[in-house]
Amino acid sequence: MRVSHLANIEGLLFVSGDQGISLSELSRLTGLMKSAVKEQLDKLATKYVNDTNSSLQLIQYDDFWQLVTKKELASLIKNYFENPNSRKLSAAALETLAIIAYKQPTTRLEIDTIRGVQSSGSLQKLIALNLVGESGRLNAPGRPILYKTTIQFLNYFGLNGLKELPVIDENQDFNLDPGQLFLTNFNEKLQEDEE
Repeated sequence: MRVSHLANIEGLLFVSGDQGISLSELSRLTGLMKSAVKEQLDKLATKYVNDTNSSLQLIQYDDFWQLVTKKELASLIKNYFENPNSRKLSAAALETLAIIAYKQPTTRLEIDTIRGVQSSGSLQKLIALNLVGESGRLNAPGRPILYKTTIQFLNYFGLNGLKELPVIDENQDFNLDPGQLFLTNFNEKLQEDEE
C-alpha cells in the first residue's frame, strides 16, 4: 500500500512531537519541493479545522510546524493531569524520567534515541507533573530544548539530591534498559502510589 504525501507529512509531524518540524526538513525528508509541502500543510490544517471528530490542529511558529490539541480541549486536558489517577507513572514515563535523571540536561531526541521510540507523550506528562522541566536550549540547529529533573522529582522519590540516585557502572551500556536502573531502587515508592 502506497502512503500519500499528506500521510507522510502527518506522520513526520506526529513523531516530531513538541519540537515541531521545519518546512525545509519536511521537504528534505519527503523529497517534495517546499511549495508542495506548504500546500500539503495547508490541506492538513484545513482538514483538522473542519473535522469536529479530531482533537488535533496544526500550528505554525516561525518556520516550524507542530501538531497540537485544539484549544477547546484545554480544560479537559488540564483535568486529566490534575486527576490523581493520572499521576501514576507508566513504564514509558519512568524510562523517560530515568534517562533524564542520569543524562541531564538532555534533549527529547536523545531520549527518543535511547528508548528507541518517540517520547513526547511521556515527556509532556512528566512536565505536567513538574517532575521534569526545561533547562535551556542546545546550541545546535533547531535549538532543541534541554530537559532536567526538578526539585519536585527529588521530593517525589525522597531524595536529598541527584547524588543519591543509584550508581550505574559507567562502562555499562546505557541502552540496555534505562527504566530498570530507576525502577529497581524505587519500587517501594511505586508500590506506595498504587495503594
